[in-house]
Amino acid sequence: MSSLSQRSLVHLGMDVHKDSISIGILRPDDSLDVEKIFHDEESVRRFIARMGDPRQLAACYEAGPTGYELDRLLKRLQVRCDVVAPSLIPKAPGDRVKTDRRDCRRLARLHRAGELTAIRVPSPEEEAVRDLCRARGDVVIDLDRARRRLGAFLLRHGRVWRGGSNWTLKHEDWLLGLRFDDPALASTYTHYRSIVEERRLRLQALEADLLLYCEKDPYAEGVHRLCCYRGVDSIGALTLVSEVCDWRRFAKASSFMSFVGLVPSEHSSGERTYRGHVTKAGNEHVRTQLVESAWAYQSGPYVGTRIRRAQEQCPPATRQRAWAAQVRLCGRFRRLAARKNVKTVVATAVARELAGFLWGEMTA
Repeated sequence: MSSLSQRSLVHLGMDVHKDSISIGILRPDDSLDVEKIFHDEESVRRFIARMGDPRQLAACYEAGPTGYELDRLLKRLQVRCDVVAPSLIPKAPGDRVKTDRRDCRRLARLHRAGELTAIRVPSPEEEAVRDLCRARGDVVIDLDRARRRLGAFLLRHGRVWRGGSNWTLKHEDWLLGLRFDDPALASTYTHYRSIVEERRLRLQALEADLLLYCEKDPYAEGVHRLCCYRGVDSIGALTLVSEVCDWRRFAKASSFMSFVGLVPSEHSSGERTYRGHVTKAGNEHVRTQLVESAWAYQSGPYVGTRIRRAQEQCPPATRQRAWAAQVRLCGRFRRLAARKNVKTVVATAVARELAGFLWGEMTA
């Protein structure tokens, strides 16, 4: 949209909270008013009705905990709306005052100037599957915390497992054989064990629900293609597909890497160039999945049973790209691990390149 047509619209900068919406109303004559309404559908409908022709309105608000229901409501009312990325909103270095009135006025001005970056709003169906994937991620974190608490309890009382990796079948048998003479300790151990078991069963139930969507449209094709890549199982592929949705909105691989926060931060000026840690901006869920997948490239390239089964459902070109990614990333992991003491840094670097390969696959 041209700047001239932008100035002919009434721009609504909305600062949205659970119970209220502060609205900066920027009119074509540059007058700027502020109204505050209750955050419910009836109040929003009344406000839009008072503003005249909805096709002459352009609204925006920050993505946040209130979700996308306001965006969907405004679009049903024929009001164009952008949900903008909060981390990319320009802010003056000397601005130290933050109020709802100032925020909504600033949003209205920046929206008319075209200085805001809109995000892609998922459909209700896409958001539902995405929330189910995020629920699984929350349970994974809960299970890990419960296991750590149990391990810390046992360590405090001198019960240390030295028979190999934790949470294997041998480790589970060892846990079942533990006994405590003191009734209070025995009760504590029972509670910790029951919490771990309850969260493990909850994780299994969530994964069973998610596997059903791996074979349904519009996810099945993307899941099958991503599963051809090492370190990406069905649940991980569904997480990536449901979070990214439209891979083609990224013009190049570096844009997708930036979206997931795997590019290095940079502070350069004049002759001085400094690059620091990765930005960790953008979608945390995609970034976490990519880093977890990157750990699978520690050993040499090979095609296991899971990958072979996945590749049977995909064209030869996908198999070739997946193998090229394996050769490249396994060698990359090995070379970086020989130079770096911290393996998490290596996994992050490999995850950045893996993001590029997956973007290339989904846009091929």
